[in-house]
Amino acid sequence: MKTFKTFFLLTILIFFSSCTKDDNKIDFTFLQINDVYEIAPIQGGEFGGMARVETVHQQLLQENPNTMLFLAGDFLNPSLLGTIKVDGKRVKGKQMVEVMNAMNFDLVAFGNHEFDVSQKELQQRLNESNFPWISANVKLKTKEVAIPFYKEKNGQKEAVEETFIKEISDKDGTKIKIGFISVTLPSNLKDYVAYDNMFVKARASYAAIKDSVDVVFGLTHVKIANDKRIAKLIPDLPLIMGGHEHTNSLDTIGNVLITKADANAKTAYIHKISYNKKTKKTKVISELKEINSSVKKDQKVAAIVNKWQTILISKIKEIIPNSDEVIFSAKTPLDGRDTPVRSQQTNLGKLITSAMSFAFDDQVDAALVNGGSIRIDDQLRGNITPIDIFRVLPYGGDIVKVAIKGRLLKRVLDYGQLAAGTGAYLHRHNVTLQEKDWFVGGEKINPNKTYTVAFSDYLLKGFDIPFLSDKNKEVLSVYHPKETELGFDIRKAVVAYLKQKKNAN
Repeated sequence: MKTFKTFFLLTILIFFSSCTKDDNKIDFTFLQINDVYEIAPIQGGEFGGMARVETVHQQLLQENPNTMLFLAGDFLNPSLLGTIKVDGKRVKGKQMVEVMNAMNFDLVAFGNHEFDVSQKELQQRLNESNFPWISANVKLKTKEVAIPFYKEKNGQKEAVEETFIKEISDKDGTKIKIGFISVTLPSNLKDYVAYDNMFVKARASYAAIKDSVDVVFGLTHVKIANDKRIAKLIPDLPLIMGGHEHTNSLDTIGNVLITKADANAKTAYIHKISYNKKTKKTKVISELKEINSSVKKDQKVAAIVNKWQTILISKIKEIIPNSDEVIFSAKTPLDGRDTPVRSQQTNLGKLITSAMSFAFDDQVDAALVNGGSIRIDDQLRGNITPIDIFRVLPYGGDIVKVAIKGRLLKRVLDYGQLAAGTGAYLHRHNVTLQEKDWFVGGEKINPNKTYTVAFSDYLLKGFDIPFLSDKNKEVLSVYHPKETELGFDIRKAVVAYLKQKKNAN
């Protein structure tokens, strides 16, 4: 009996010793999203939604209190909500900041679209945010010198730092420090923004922080090729959480893992990280999680989302009553991402210009829209509703029917082609380029012939193509549709066209 009691006590002692033994490891979790413009679910409610992301966030916090939530750039713009007015002011990302405050983001990076808004609007969003921002290479231009962006609260200015440090505790109370560096690609040149070289600043910020922390991670918004170069320059980064491409990816350069989730929180990356305090090694296990209708919505965040959606839908219903009706199912994604729509004819561009022709019963020779009018910077998949079309073309505007001389039409098309990479690039219906010649309806453009062309009204204002306006003598006539006509709002025309295509199938 004594032997049994002794054995039992030894077993208990060994058990408790093993429970309290320090295994030299500390575990923590990162939840990463990037390029999020919509706070509500998209694609007929099937994917995305910040309230669903928050549910995942809370679940991870329950598993491990050492969980951090990140957004790797692009969230203030573009969005349909951002274009509407509330109390006489454009929303311009205010809805995103309100939702993100409720979610307690741990850190965000600047994306190129943060600079779509004006300096005043960006300052307002910075001031409203309760979460930290980070950037090593974007600065605020002043008359004298470039300075860090800052938050201003109660008259006090708090600078956006080039690096960020977070201290986390192990289960036995010991602490480690984790550091972050961030850079943004210089693709949105504005008068109030100064860009330093991203590679120089990435290395400099890493050098400045590495001796003050146990491990450093990247939070970037650059092209994947840039991320790969940064990984080669700083091979000791275990993980770079990136954005910009809008489609999920996972790459490994040496020992550096580079991850990007899908835009609009269709997916999120969950990184389970283990740091060995003895060996100083970091292990990262990454999982891409789809954020779909199977994920319940966090009620606190959902209440804020619903408030903004109510405002949005009331505005849309002033134009289209059945705004949540499924009008089309896109089996092939409709590409409205910024880079393609500003440089090549995409299927979404073709669809919009076909709808413009449809608005005039196809009694036009051609239809043209500038790529800059397509503001969704995303792809549409699956069920499509009028709300999705409003997201694509948030500024609306009418479709004008123009009688134009062939000589001027050719100049317009040449200009649009040379403007590839900018918002002036033209998407076309019934127009093709064969070698160096333009064809309308299969026939080479005749300089002396008069063509009837459907244009977006924005194009005829001369902003993108300076010589294209109703003042040009080779613009012979311009017809503006009445409010009762389909062409009065380009978004109504696209909705009607898609409904017709759906019914035809």
